[in-house]
Amino acid sequence: MEFDQTLRLDWPERVNARDRLVWRGRHLTTTFLLQVGDQAYLAHIADGRLASVRTGPFVLADWAFALRAPAQVWSQFWSPLPPPGFHDIMAMLKLGHLTIEGNLYPLMSNLLYFKDVLAAVRQDATQP
Repeated sequence: MEFDQTLRLDWPERVNARDRLVWRGRHLTTTFLLQVGDQAYLAHIADGRLASVRTGPFVLADWAFALRAPAQVWSQFWSPLPPPGFHDIMAMLKLGHLTIEGNLYPLMSNLLYFKDVLAAVRQDATQP
């Protein structure tokens, strides 16, 4: 399954509609790179809102940190009920499915926020 089929086009709306999630990230403004197989995406967070998601390739992209994994790993992570080891970015990191690079401070100091932002792509398990 390709990432573009898995990524919900309404990802920013799904994040921004969650008032508590936006509130949790209210002091955060950053840009991170999401690498899905060969495809790169720049996600810009502004005051806790997912302001934009741009599709690469990028020339001299400016990002604070990068999350990189094969497309099939992200597909499992974004499935309605992810299997063990694919349910959380830290589990994927521990098992070697995901690499994280760059400035870890914004990620680690807002870890729960980023976990929820990435999980917002998931379909609800009760939806067809």
